[in-house]
Amino acid sequence: MMRGLGRAIGATALIGAAGLFYATLVERLHFTLRHETMPVLPPGSAPLRILHISDLHMAPWQRAKQSWVRALADLEPDLVVDTGDNLGHRNGIDGIRPALDVFAGVPGVYVWGSNDYFGPQLKNPLRYFGASHAAATALTPIDREGLGRYLDGLGWVDLDNAATVLEINGLTIEFFGTDDAHRDYDRLDVMSAALDDLRGEESHAPDIRIGVTHAPYRRVLDSFVTHDADVVLAGHTHGGQLCIPGFGALVTNCDIPRQQVKGLSLWRHAGRVAWLHVSAGLGTSIFAPARFACPPEATLITLVAAP
Repeated sequence: MMRGLGRAIGATALIGAAGLFYATLVERLHFTLRHETMPVLPPGSAPLRILHISDLHMAPWQRAKQSWVRALADLEPDLVVDTGDNLGHRNGIDGIRPALDVFAGVPGVYVWGSNDYFGPQLKNPLRYFGASHAAATALTPIDREGLGRYLDGLGWVDLDNAATVLEINGLTIEFFGTDDAHRDYDRLDVMSAALDDLRGEESHAPDIRIGVTHAPYRRVLDSFVTHDADVVLAGHTHGGQLCIPGFGALVTNCDIPRQQVKGLSLWRHAGRVAWLHVSAGLGTSIFAPARFACPPEATLITLVAAP
């Protein structure tokens, strides 16, 4: 009996080791491009291609990820939407530049995640099975100001608790967004006031409205839908990061339903509805470099005319 028990323990340990090897050295680097289509444009509109990137968690030595992201420029997107957590190291900007330089001049918008404010931390993974709110711990500031100057230099627009209008491919697009809701930096009142000012202009008549946030908390998604968003884009969840095949994510790291932790779905509130896309993101914390049944991803979203 003891011999059989020893074999079972040995087999379990071997399977665990194989799973850890796969999650850290194989799937974590299996960068994947997701394709989605949303029928939201006015009749007769030409398609609009949006590259949605999120959660790069970039460190300067991550050259495979930098090269893969750089190659996404070959898709020739009409718009890039960056939903935050770009930095994964205090010198992460040195990895962001070779990844994103190629997108200079391509219209873009961005918002901040908590890892654009603070450096990565070593955490107890069991904490993610408790409250979804960010814990109050000692934080190390990171170069958000330098990152902001860089993204602004690409020609991208900061949507943190803000609103703006861009003309892209003959379409008038209204954008509004929030700062990181995971640390309560979202100011829905400030965003709403910015929208009121924008919509008070006589020339304002958008063809489509897009809401952008990092962490897809219900309060933010509900507010976006209330403000007539047609499309909502978010990140933060890493798609669960460590998932069970056939079941999906174990945690979401926010209060979004587990079934909507990544990919395309509909968000309904107060009799209204918007398309919601949550990116599983391209990176992980350097202290938790593993993915299982949830490969790193970017998404090419094609907006087409509604029937």
